[in-house]
Amino acid sequence: MSTLRITKEFRFEGAHALTGYDGKCRHIHGHSYGLYITVKGTPISETSNPKNGMVLDFSDLKKVVNDYIINVFDHALILRRGSALSSEISEAYDNVVIVDFQPTCENLVLYIHDILIERLPAKVTLQSIKLYETPTSYVEWMADDNSQSLI
Repeated sequence: MSTLRITKEFRFEGAHALTGYDGKCRHIHGHSYGLYITVKGTPISETSNPKNGMVLDFSDLKKVVNDYIINVFDHALILRRGSALSSEISEAYDNVVIVDFQPTCENLVLYIHDILIERLPAKVTLQSIKLYETPTSYVEWMADDNSQSLI
């Protein structure tokens, strides 16, 4: 049986500020994020299985990503723990996500990786994560580039 990759696209709106950064991104600002998740596997071959012919049902991937990523970060303000006013802002507004890292696009991709790697079915492997911060700028995590860290 052939190995295939499937990709699902997601969109969310979010804001962040980069603590201590030496450019404009130190200010609170927003992005229209585009997230692409690619998994690899072999299509299910059992004819009696309702998922016959699928590597992973797109709706199953959508549920995991929506539950643990999109529903958390969509229309949220993402701030680093200990950043100026992070406690006051999180007390004053409902959708503030405080993280233990600088909320760069790079670190968000690594955070998303850690979430997904624990929640995807064993029969598929996470192949890539691509997170667009703007229409022309994105960060990509690729399994092939990180195979030594997964051993």
